[in-house]
Amino acid sequence: MDQKVATALDMDLSPYQVFTERQWSRLRADTPMTLDAHEVAQLQGLNAPVSIEQVETIYLPLSRLLAFYAEATISIYQATQNFLGTRDNKTPFIIGVAGSVSVGKSTTSRVLRELLARWPASPKVDLLTTDGFLFPNAVLEAEGLMSKKGFPESFDRPRLLKFLSDIKAGKRFVRAPVYSHFYYDVMPGHTVTVDRPDILIVEGLNVLQTRELPKDGRAVPFVSDFFDFSVYMDADEDLLRKWYVDRFMRLRETAFRDPGSYFHKYSRITDEEAVETANRIWSDINLVNLRENILPTRPRADLILTKNASHRISKVALRRI
Repeated sequence: MDQKVATALDMDLSPYQVFTERQWSRLRADTPMTLDAHEVAQLQGLNAPVSIEQVETIYLPLSRLLAFYAEATISIYQATQNFLGTRDNKTPFIIGVAGSVSVGKSTTSRVLRELLARWPASPKVDLLTTDGFLFPNAVLEAEGLMSKKGFPESFDRPRLLKFLSDIKAGKRFVRAPVYSHFYYDVMPGHTVTVDRPDILIVEGLNVLQTRELPKDGRAVPFVSDFFDFSVYMDADEDLLRKWYVDRFMRLRETAFRDPGSYFHKYSRITDEEAVETANRIWSDINLVNLRENILPTRPRADLILTKNASHRISKVALRRI
Protein backbone atom coordinates (compact mmCIF):
# COMPACT_ATOMS: atom_id res chain seq x y z
CA MET A 1 0.00 0.00 0.00
CA ASP A 2 1.23 3.51 -0.81
CA GLN A 3 2.62 5.24 2.32
CA LYS A 4 0.45 8.34 1.86
CA VAL A 5 -2.66 6.22 1.46
CA ALA A 6 -1.74 4.16 4.53
CA THR A 7 -1.17 7.33 6.61
CA ALA A 8 -4.50 8.80 5.52
CA LEU A 9 -6.22 5.53 6.34
CA ASP A 10 -4.64 5.45 9.80
CA MET A 11 -5.90 8.99 10.46
CA ASP A 12 -9.41 8.11 9.31
CA LEU A 13 -9.50 5.08 11.59
CA SER A 14 -7.93 6.75 14.63
CA PRO A 15 -10.17 6.64 17.71
CA TYR A 16 -8.62 9.92 18.92
CA GLN A 17 -9.42 13.55 18.39
CA VAL A 18 -6.17 15.55 18.39
CA PHE A 19 -5.74 19.09 19.76
CA THR A 20 -2.90 21.58 19.75
CA GLU A 21 -2.13 23.30 23.04
CA ARG A 22 -4.05 26.40 21.94
CA GLN A 23 -7.09 24.41 20.85
CA TRP A 24 -7.11 22.42 24.09
CA SER A 25 -6.68 25.52 26.25
CA ARG A 26 -9.97 26.92 24.98
CA LEU A 27 -11.77 23.99 26.61
CA ARG A 28 -10.90 25.33 30.05
CA ALA A 29 -14.05 27.50 29.84
CA ASP A 30 -14.60 29.11 33.25
CA THR A 31 -12.62 26.56 35.29
CA PRO A 32 -10.91 28.62 38.03
CA MET A 33 -7.15 28.57 38.56
CA THR A 34 -6.62 27.27 42.09
CA LEU A 35 -2.83 26.95 42.17
CA ASP A 36 -0.29 29.77 42.35
CA ALA A 37 3.21 29.82 40.87
CA HIS A 38 4.88 28.78 44.14
CA GLU A 39 2.61 25.75 44.52
CA VAL A 40 3.20 24.69 40.92
CA ALA A 41 6.98 24.94 41.42
CA GLN A 42 6.73 22.64 44.46
CA LEU A 43 4.84 20.02 42.43
CA GLN A 44 7.35 19.62 39.61
CA GLY A 45 9.85 16.78 39.57
CA LEU A 46 13.64 16.87 39.68
CA ASN A 47 13.91 17.04 35.90
CA ALA A 48 10.28 17.47 34.84
CA PRO A 49 9.50 21.20 34.92
CA VAL A 50 5.93 22.44 34.56
CA SER A 51 4.92 26.07 34.24
CA ILE A 52 1.85 27.76 35.66
CA GLU A 53 0.95 28.58 32.05
CA GLN A 54 0.86 24.85 31.20
CA VAL A 55 -1.33 24.21 34.21
CA GLU A 56 -3.77 26.76 32.80
CA THR A 57 -3.64 25.57 29.18
CA ILE A 58 -3.41 21.79 29.67
CA TYR A 59 -4.27 20.67 33.19
CA LEU A 60 -7.23 22.94 33.93
CA PRO A 61 -9.14 21.79 30.82
CA LEU A 62 -8.25 18.20 31.78
CA SER A 63 -9.55 18.83 35.30
CA ARG A 64 -12.82 20.08 33.80
CA LEU A 65 -13.09 17.00 31.59
CA LEU A 66 -12.41 14.69 34.53
CA ALA A 67 -15.15 16.44 36.51
CA PHE A 68 -17.61 15.54 33.75
CA TYR A 69 -16.36 11.95 33.63
CA ALA A 70 -16.56 11.56 37.40
CA GLU A 71 -20.11 12.91 37.55
CA ALA A 72 -21.18 10.62 34.71
CA THR A 73 -19.53 7.61 36.34
CA ILE A 74 -21.31 8.31 39.62
CA SER A 75 -24.63 8.50 37.76
CA ILE A 76 -23.97 5.15 36.05
CA TYR A 77 -22.97 3.63 39.38
CA GLN A 78 -26.15 4.87 41.05
CA ALA A 79 -28.29 3.64 38.15
CA THR A 80 -26.70 0.20 38.42
CA GLN A 81 -27.34 0.12 42.17
CA ASN A 82 -30.97 1.05 41.58
CA PHE A 83 -31.27 -1.71 39.01
CA LEU A 84 -29.75 -4.30 41.33
CA GLY A 85 -31.61 -3.02 44.36
CA THR A 86 -28.39 -2.78 46.38
CA ARG A 87 -26.59 -0.08 48.37
CA ASP A 88 -22.90 -0.94 48.29
CA ASN A 89 -20.03 1.12 49.63
CA LYS A 90 -18.86 4.24 47.83
CA THR A 91 -16.77 3.44 44.76
CA PRO A 92 -13.89 5.83 43.99
CA PHE A 93 -13.18 7.24 40.55
CA ILE A 94 -9.77 5.80 39.57
CA ILE A 95 -7.41 7.50 37.12
CA GLY A 96 -4.39 5.66 35.68
CA VAL A 97 -1.27 7.55 34.55
CA ALA A 98 1.21 5.60 32.41
CA GLY A 99 4.36 6.30 30.43
CA SER A 100 8.11 5.82 30.22
CA VAL A 101 10.77 6.44 32.82
CA SER A 102 11.69 10.17 32.90
CA VAL A 103 8.61 11.37 30.98
CA GLY A 104 7.11 13.21 33.95
CA LYS A 105 4.33 10.90 35.16
CA SER A 106 4.84 11.86 38.79
CA THR A 107 4.67 15.60 38.10
CA THR A 108 1.49 15.19 36.07
CA SER A 109 -0.06 13.03 38.78
CA ARG A 110 0.78 15.53 41.52
CA VAL A 111 -0.62 18.47 39.56
CA LEU A 112 -3.82 16.57 38.84
CA ARG A 113 -4.16 15.56 42.50
CA GLU A 114 -3.96 19.17 43.66
CA LEU A 115 -6.36 20.48 41.02
CA LEU A 116 -8.92 17.74 41.57
CA ALA A 117 -8.80 18.16 45.37
CA ARG A 118 -9.72 21.82 44.90
CA TRP A 119 -12.94 21.22 43.05
CA PRO A 120 -15.87 23.02 44.73
CA ALA A 121 -17.01 19.76 46.38
CA SER A 122 -13.51 19.34 47.93
CA PRO A 123 -13.21 15.63 47.10
CA LYS A 124 -10.70 13.42 48.87
CA VAL A 125 -7.98 12.65 46.29
CA ASP A 126 -5.21 10.12 46.90
CA LEU A 127 -2.17 9.33 44.77
CA LEU A 128 -0.43 5.97 44.65
CA THR A 129 2.58 4.84 42.63
CA THR A 130 2.84 1.18 41.67
CA ASP A 131 6.56 1.05 42.59
CA GLY A 132 5.60 -0.35 45.99
CA PHE A 133 4.25 -3.44 44.25
CA LEU A 134 7.63 -4.33 42.80
CA PHE A 135 9.03 -7.54 44.20
CA PRO A 136 11.77 -6.86 46.80
CA ASN A 137 15.33 -6.87 45.45
CA ALA A 138 16.04 -10.16 47.22
CA VAL A 139 13.27 -11.83 45.24
CA LEU A 140 14.32 -10.19 41.97
CA GLU A 141 17.92 -11.30 42.51
CA ALA A 142 16.87 -14.87 43.32
CA GLU A 143 14.75 -14.97 40.16
CA GLY A 144 17.39 -13.31 37.96
CA LEU A 145 15.16 -10.29 37.34
CA MET A 146 17.23 -7.38 38.68
CA SER A 147 18.11 -6.35 35.13
CA LYS A 148 14.39 -6.27 34.35
CA LYS A 149 13.27 -4.18 37.27
CA GLY A 150 10.27 -2.17 36.10
CA PHE A 151 9.28 -4.78 33.52
CA PRO A 152 5.82 -6.35 34.03
CA GLU A 153 7.31 -9.56 35.44
CA SER A 154 9.06 -7.64 38.23
CA PHE A 155 5.76 -6.61 39.84
CA ASP A 156 3.65 -8.55 42.31
CA ARG A 157 0.63 -8.31 40.06
CA PRO A 158 -1.75 -10.41 42.21
CA ARG A 159 -1.06 -8.13 45.16
CA LEU A 160 -1.66 -5.01 43.06
CA LEU A 161 -4.89 -6.43 41.63
CA LYS A 162 -6.10 -7.33 45.13
CA PHE A 163 -5.37 -3.78 46.29
CA LEU A 164 -7.31 -2.22 43.41
CA SER A 165 -10.16 -4.69 43.83
CA ASP A 166 -10.50 -3.73 47.50
CA ILE A 167 -10.38 -0.02 46.65
CA LYS A 168 -13.02 -0.40 43.94
CA ALA A 169 -15.21 -2.37 46.38
CA GLY A 170 -15.16 0.60 48.74
CA LYS A 171 -13.29 -1.16 51.53
CA ARG A 172 -11.82 0.87 54.40
CA PHE A 173 -8.14 1.22 55.30
CA VAL A 174 -6.61 -0.64 52.36
CA ARG A 175 -2.83 -0.91 52.73
CA ALA A 176 -0.23 -0.68 49.97
CA PRO A 177 3.54 -1.35 50.22
CA VAL A 178 6.02 1.51 50.07
CA TYR A 179 9.02 1.80 47.74
CA SER A 180 12.14 3.87 48.40
CA HIS A 181 14.05 5.29 45.43
CA PHE A 182 16.84 6.17 47.85
CA TYR A 183 17.32 2.53 48.84
CA TYR A 184 16.09 1.25 45.44
CA ASP A 185 13.91 -1.33 47.18
CA VAL A 186 10.54 -2.02 48.75
CA MET A 187 10.62 -1.01 52.41
CA PRO A 188 9.79 -4.03 54.61
CA GLY A 189 7.06 -3.32 57.14
CA HIS A 190 6.23 0.07 55.64
CA THR A 191 2.77 0.65 54.16
CA VAL A 192 0.54 3.51 53.12
CA THR A 193 -3.19 3.36 53.89
CA VAL A 194 -5.85 4.37 51.39
CA ASP A 195 -9.22 4.94 53.02
CA ARG A 196 -12.14 5.29 50.61
CA PRO A 197 -11.02 8.29 48.54
CA ASP A 198 -13.42 9.99 46.14
CA ILE A 199 -10.66 9.89 43.51
CA LEU A 200 -7.54 7.73 43.34
CA ILE A 201 -4.69 8.42 40.90
CA VAL A 202 -2.58 5.33 40.15
CA GLU A 203 0.75 6.14 38.49
CA GLY A 204 3.17 3.60 37.01
CA LEU A 205 5.14 2.36 34.03
CA ASN A 206 2.93 -0.56 33.10
CA VAL A 207 -0.51 0.27 34.47
CA LEU A 208 -2.08 -0.08 31.02
CA GLN A 209 -0.32 -3.40 30.39
CA THR A 210 -2.32 -6.36 29.14
CA ARG A 211 -1.29 -9.97 28.81
CA GLU A 212 -2.22 -12.87 26.62
CA LEU A 213 -5.85 -13.82 27.07
CA PRO A 214 -6.58 -17.34 28.37
CA LYS A 215 -7.89 -19.80 25.81
CA ASP A 216 -10.39 -21.19 28.30
CA GLY A 217 -12.17 -17.84 28.47
CA ARG A 218 -11.80 -17.40 32.22
CA ALA A 219 -11.75 -13.88 33.61
CA VAL A 220 -8.24 -12.46 33.84
CA PRO A 221 -8.33 -8.92 35.29
CA PHE A 222 -5.86 -6.29 34.11
CA VAL A 223 -4.82 -3.39 36.29
CA SER A 224 -6.53 -1.04 33.83
CA ASP A 225 -9.84 -2.88 34.30
CA PHE A 226 -10.19 -0.89 37.53
CA PHE A 227 -9.61 2.50 35.86
CA ASP A 228 -12.38 4.94 35.00
CA PHE A 229 -10.00 7.12 32.98
CA SER A 230 -6.42 6.72 31.82
CA VAL A 231 -3.64 9.09 30.72
CA TYR A 232 -0.50 8.19 28.76
CA MET A 233 2.47 10.56 28.92
CA ASP A 234 4.32 10.47 25.60
CA ALA A 235 7.57 11.80 24.12
CA ASP A 236 10.11 10.82 21.46
CA GLU A 237 12.68 8.20 22.46
CA ASP A 238 15.61 10.58 21.99
CA LEU A 239 14.03 13.10 24.36
CA LEU A 240 13.31 10.43 26.96
CA ARG A 241 16.92 9.25 26.83
CA LYS A 242 18.22 12.81 27.21
CA TRP A 243 15.89 13.49 30.16
CA TYR A 244 16.93 10.25 31.82
CA VAL A 245 20.64 11.05 31.48
CA ASP A 246 20.08 14.63 32.69
CA ARG A 247 18.20 13.38 35.75
CA PHE A 248 20.90 10.79 36.47
CA MET A 249 23.57 13.49 36.37
CA ARG A 250 21.59 15.77 38.69
CA LEU A 251 21.07 12.93 41.16
CA ARG A 252 24.84 12.40 41.23
CA GLU A 253 25.11 15.87 42.74
CA THR A 254 22.31 15.32 45.25
CA ALA A 255 20.84 12.01 46.48
CA PHE A 256 23.68 9.80 45.17
CA ARG A 257 26.18 11.65 47.38
CA ASP A 258 24.59 10.20 50.52
CA PRO A 259 26.59 7.08 51.54
CA GLY A 260 23.31 5.33 52.37
CA SER A 261 22.01 5.63 48.82
CA TYR A 262 21.87 2.47 46.71
CA PHE A 263 23.48 4.49 43.88
CA HIS A 264 26.21 6.13 45.99
CA LYS A 265 28.89 4.41 43.91
CA TYR A 266 27.92 6.56 40.92
CA SER A 267 28.83 9.75 42.78
CA ARG A 268 32.46 8.66 42.83
CA ILE A 269 33.00 8.17 39.10
CA THR A 270 33.89 10.84 36.55
CA ASP A 271 31.28 12.81 34.63
CA GLU A 272 32.22 10.97 31.44
CA GLU A 273 31.82 7.59 33.12
CA ALA A 274 28.51 8.70 34.61
CA VAL A 275 27.12 9.75 31.23
CA GLU A 276 28.25 6.44 29.74
CA THR A 277 26.65 4.54 32.63
CA ALA A 278 23.35 6.42 32.33
CA ASN A 279 23.21 5.83 28.58
CA ARG A 280 23.94 2.13 29.08
CA ILE A 281 21.19 1.75 31.72
CA TRP A 282 18.79 3.56 29.42
CA SER A 283 19.63 1.43 26.38
CA ASP A 284 19.85 -1.95 28.12
CA ILE A 285 16.86 -1.61 30.46
CA ASN A 286 14.58 1.41 30.10
CA LEU A 287 14.50 1.57 26.31
CA VAL A 288 13.84 -2.16 26.05
CA ASN A 289 11.00 -1.88 28.56
CA LEU A 290 9.60 1.11 26.70
CA ARG A 291 9.57 -0.62 23.32
CA GLU A 292 8.42 -4.03 24.49
CA ASN A 293 5.96 -3.19 27.26
CA ILE A 294 5.12 0.48 27.76
CA LEU A 295 4.74 2.04 24.30
CA PRO A 296 2.45 -0.75 23.02
CA THR A 297 -0.07 0.28 25.73
CA ARG A 298 -0.35 3.86 24.47
CA PRO A 299 -3.39 3.15 22.22
CA ARG A 300 -5.29 1.88 25.29
CA ALA A 301 -5.28 5.28 27.01
CA ASP A 302 -8.26 7.61 27.08
CA LEU A 303 -5.96 10.62 26.78
CA ILE A 304 -2.42 10.98 25.38
CA LEU A 305 -0.31 13.99 26.40
CA THR A 306 2.69 14.48 24.11
CA LYS A 307 5.71 16.49 25.26
CA ASN A 308 8.21 18.40 23.15
CA ALA A 309 11.90 19.04 23.81
CA SER A 310 11.21 21.74 26.42
CA HIS A 311 8.99 19.40 28.48
CA ARG A 312 5.99 21.33 27.23
CA ILE A 313 2.84 19.37 26.37
CA SER A 314 2.29 20.37 22.76
CA LYS A 315 -0.37 17.87 21.69
CA VAL A 316 -3.40 16.29 23.36
CA ALA A 317 -5.21 13.29 21.93
CA LEU A 318 -8.61 12.45 23.44
CA ARG A 319 -10.32 9.16 22.72
CA ARG A 320 -13.63 9.61 20.97
CA ILE A 321 -16.71 8.33 22.78
